[in-house]
Amino acid sequence: MGPEASSQTPPVRRTGRCPAGPVAPESHYGRGVQIEALAIEGAWSFTPKQFGDDRGTFLEAFTSDSFVEAVGHPLVVAQVNCSVSAAGVLRGIHYADVPPGQAKYVMCTKGAVLDVVVDIRVGSPTYGQWTSVLLDDVDRRAVYLSEGLGHGFCSLEDGSTVTYLCSTGYNPKAEHGTHPLDPELGVEWPTVGRDGEPLTYELSAKDQQAPALAQAREAGLLPTHPALPR
Repeated sequence: MGPEASSQTPPVRRTGRCPAGPVAPESHYGRGVQIEALAIEGAWSFTPKQFGDDRGTFLEAFTSDSFVEAVGHPLVVAQVNCSVSAAGVLRGIHYADVPPGQAKYVMCTKGAVLDVVVDIRVGSPTYGQWTSVLLDDVDRRAVYLSEGLGHGFCSLEDGSTVTYLCSTGYNPKAEHGTHPLDPELGVEWPTVGRDGEPLTYELSAKDQQAPALAQAREAGLLPTHPALPR
């Protein structure tokens, strides 16, 4: 059984599948944002400073200078996607062919999701490992994942709205996935929603038919390490 996911869910959970265990993250502050390098190389979380008053809240959801400071190159946005999901919806684990790949800067503007980054890069020291970050409308944290990494999330509340800044446009011929419930991968998806009620997972037909990670590797579908930065 996976850990509970609620308003008390830790912002970051990680698991290791190699003898050395998970990599300790590094955290620092850019301009008005806390930046944390996650346990998987090529992934970061960005927690913005929020300014609230009687009218509501203001924050900088994305700043190029802070992003470049952390990642080392700018994010060229080719497409912005938005998804709205009921509680229990599982999306992923998705990735794109490299090159060119598709990097993503992911935010949850309404509701809450447990966002998962999976290292599917053959030859990576953390191949087969995953890390998770709670994205919600409280801390308004974002996750950036580089090209070659797998991505998915589980919605913890009806109407959870996720916005993705993508480095390349949609190319169905280059889009792939691995099964989010692959037991060998062992992602600890939440079992209860934000309201404390049990979750019933709902997957698209495409995600239900996705191969396990080992099957995707045997078929030569996975990217290699290192993937090209954008």
